[in-house]
Amino acid sequence: MHTVEKIGGTSMSSFNEVLDNIIFYPQSLYQRIFVVSAYSGITNGLLECKKTGKPGIYQAVADHDPQWQQQLAQLKDRMLLINHDMFSDPMARRQADHFIIERLEKAQSCIQNILDTCQFRQFSLAGYLPQIREFLSSIGEAHSAFNTALLLSLHKVNARFVDLSGWDSERSGNLDEVLTQAMADIDLSQELPIVTGYVSCDEGLMQTYDRGYSEMTFSRLAVLTGAKEAVIHKEYHLSSADPGIVGADAVSPIGHTNYDVADQLANLGMEAIHPNAAAGLRKAGINLVIKNTFEPEHAGTRITQSYQPTQDKVDIIAGKNHICALHIFDQTMVGKIDNISYQIIEIIRQERVQVVGKEMNANSMTYYLSGHEKAQKKVLKKVEALFPLGHISAEMVALISVIGAQIDQNSILYNAIIALNQQGILPQAMHTPLRNVDVQFVVADKDYDATIRTLHQALMEQTPVCLQSVKVA
Repeated sequence: MHTVEKIGGTSMSSFNEVLDNIIFYPQSLYQRIFVVSAYSGITNGLLECKKTGKPGIYQAVADHDPQWQQQLAQLKDRMLLINHDMFSDPMARRQADHFIIERLEKAQSCIQNILDTCQFRQFSLAGYLPQIREFLSSIGEAHSAFNTALLLSLHKVNARFVDLSGWDSERSGNLDEVLTQAMADIDLSQELPIVTGYVSCDEGLMQTYDRGYSEMTFSRLAVLTGAKEAVIHKEYHLSSADPGIVGADAVSPIGHTNYDVADQLANLGMEAIHPNAAAGLRKAGINLVIKNTFEPEHAGTRITQSYQPTQDKVDIIAGKNHICALHIFDQTMVGKIDNISYQIIEIIRQERVQVVGKEMNANSMTYYLSGHEKAQKKVLKKVEALFPLGHISAEMVALISVIGAQIDQNSILYNAIIALNQQGILPQAMHTPLRNVDVQFVVADKDYDATIRTLHQALMEQTPVCLQSVKVA
């Protein structure tokens, strides 16, 4: 039985550690499939910054910004510098340089031809943008996968570069069909496949899963090949909170949890794994392990479908800031909620922002939206046009979740409200879903860090006060 393992972008940028702590770490060298991300920051440069929305090459092309060619030249310099740092052997470096230079030159030529064509009024750039985005997305993973296979060959490893980016390939079909074709002639007992995180397929991986595409590749490979385990190697442990906020000494790795918890984290953009990718692993009964690249001896976090703790326990305090709380109040919506919700969701989908929470009553709804500020503003304008007589407002907030495979929501609310009040933090909203896996707090955006620190200290570093059961006569 084999494993399918994904290496994150930050880890890929520390490739000596990847060699020592992952690929050559004491275990069988073969019977493994590696799916690799682009080096840290490369996909941001190709598309746009995932966190800040700063435009990359794709966004410059979409905005008709002539600087896109200069950005491409700068990105080429960064990629060649990565090659310089990876390969001391001049012949290997020349081979790696030739590979990525050829890809970038073809990409530049292709995009320029599209732009030239779109100078004629019969052709619209908007119609080509999805293909350009898919096209650019593939370059980062092809670069890192080619380099990895080449470097491993220098270490006498029988590694195979599995290029699923669609360049000069005869493979076709949906994601599952392309992956099945690619793996058909690989003997895992004698070869080590290094697979690009991006796959060119009929459904368009970027269009369907956006920046979670490499996790879908990883997940479907594990399911289709019948892996005994799926492993994600990241630059940090999946811990009880963000160590950058709470402090490295205060947090601890989760250890063991279930896919319910992974889903809540994915909804907040924590990226334990994309929810669609997790669904495939869960259905196939494949356990997921998240490991820290820089602590190979640590067992990491094991996520299984069957795990159920015997007592209440908070696993993680997680959250997301810079959330747009879009509030719609209109007395005429009473009895029309379903139709109105559909119209709003369509607007949100069109602008490619994500709903991370929702609340409603008879005549008002609030959507908590994550995405680039520009897209959020477009949603606001369209919703205002949809409700000309309503009161529409939007403000930036933070959403923090207390998550666990089994938690006591009442006890969490009690202890959390006391702790937040002592710190002068006043929640704007609180949610306790019927499914007993999380409690959510909406606070002012400026209170994001302070809320996570306060909740972590109150619920995980101290012994919370448990509510006594109340008997009703």
